[in-house]
Amino acid sequence: MNYETVIGLEVHAELNTKTKIYCSCANEFGAEPNTKCCPICSGMPGVLPSLNEKVVESCVKAGLAMNCEITEYSKQDRKNYFYPDLPKAYQISQFDLPLCHDGYVDIYVNGETKRIGITRIHIEEDAGKLIHGLDGKESFADYNRCGVPLIEIVTEPDFRSPEEAHVFLETLRNILLFIGVSDCKMQEGSLRCDVNVSVRPEGQKKLGTRSEMKNVGTFKGAVKAMEFERDRQIAILEQGGTIQQETRRWDDAKGESVLLRSKEDAHDYRYFPEPDIMPIHIQAETVEEIRKTIPELPNEKFKRYMDEYGLSEYDASLIAFHIYFAEFFEKCIQEGGNPKAISNWCLGDISKILKQKEQEADAIPFAPKALVELTKLVEADKISNTSAKKVLDRMFETDKSPETLVEEMGLLQISDNSFLEGIVDEVMAENPDTPAQYKNGKTNVLGFLVGQVMKKSKGKANPQMVNPMIKERLEK
Repeated sequence: MNYETVIGLEVHAELNTKTKIYCSCANEFGAEPNTKCCPICSGMPGVLPSLNEKVVESCVKAGLAMNCEITEYSKQDRKNYFYPDLPKAYQISQFDLPLCHDGYVDIYVNGETKRIGITRIHIEEDAGKLIHGLDGKESFADYNRCGVPLIEIVTEPDFRSPEEAHVFLETLRNILLFIGVSDCKMQEGSLRCDVNVSVRPEGQKKLGTRSEMKNVGTFKGAVKAMEFERDRQIAILEQGGTIQQETRRWDDAKGESVLLRSKEDAHDYRYFPEPDIMPIHIQAETVEEIRKTIPELPNEKFKRYMDEYGLSEYDASLIAFHIYFAEFFEKCIQEGGNPKAISNWCLGDISKILKQKEQEADAIPFAPKALVELTKLVEADKISNTSAKKVLDRMFETDKSPETLVEEMGLLQISDNSFLEGIVDEVMAENPDTPAQYKNGKTNVLGFLVGQVMKKSKGKANPQMVNPMIKERLEK
């Protein structure tokens, strides 16, 4: 039997506010354990939380960027459960009145646009962190993360493959980065997701029983988790078994998920309105003021790059959907760069170098103006494309300008006609059989001879001038 995979995501993004959601503790990563917490975020009896207004604004901004409706009258709720990293034994979250609801995000996958429904986006506080000893006998609690503001983005079960879910996660990350509400540093836990997976026979409308995997910390891990869970459920059904609703933990090192507990429903958390925090009233004027602060988003850039700069769909998508490349690309255009040339360098050699260094485009060490200067040296036939690649490598190591590097490296291209004619004549004299070979259909000798000229000139000969010179001699 053929099965259809159905996936939904719950993405938790830490907001980059200066202080936590209900107290004035600094919202910072990497401090010594239990040095960024106070009686409020560590759950001492009798304390009163106070809602950080910036958290609400950031959530509304994210909701607008994802085409959500904004709830005018909202509130917060207590989600009750006991775990050592939650000192209050409840989490302040939102239940039936989330700040944002009924939105969507368009993703670009396999050459087509697919719309993914956003069920809700709400605010809540993060829990602390447990560090388990290697001997398995001790656990340590760090409450610095308690009270760090989160938004939880819940999608509709609209994904039909792990690939679609992966593209969505990349798109979502870039939206959050573009609007500036989260740094999305997955290595610091700023972006995590819970993955809900079910399968059903193809053609069946009713959804299958789902399982949830909690707090998957990498996009690659999320894809592996979805693939594993899909295959696990299909294997159970093929053997005549039934799928149980449960929560599982993804073990990235082992590449498998393990059972944690049977899946809770909403009533298991005993939600009730948070009595210590006033309801939230967001006026329409406030929503419109926040809307004005939203910059051009990736989907809009994607269309503009094709319409305005003539980039292909593939090139436009690779730049527009990655914030650091988009920022660098646009600054290059502002400096007078040719869009297609800049795109080729960004997606070609620069991407290759960054991948080798395991860095993102925000780590490019030179200014956009320097790349524009390099491309113009190539366009003016002052250096060859091969020489430009050598210069680019050095630009990652020094802050010298491309023109200075070209002079220091002796890469200035020779375009003197009489000088090149002399080298071409030498090469032709050294290879007297090539004209006959060329006329007999061995056209690759042209490239061989050009290579010989480049070798004699130590790579400095202008190949655009050398090529027609040799072709003329071969055809005579």
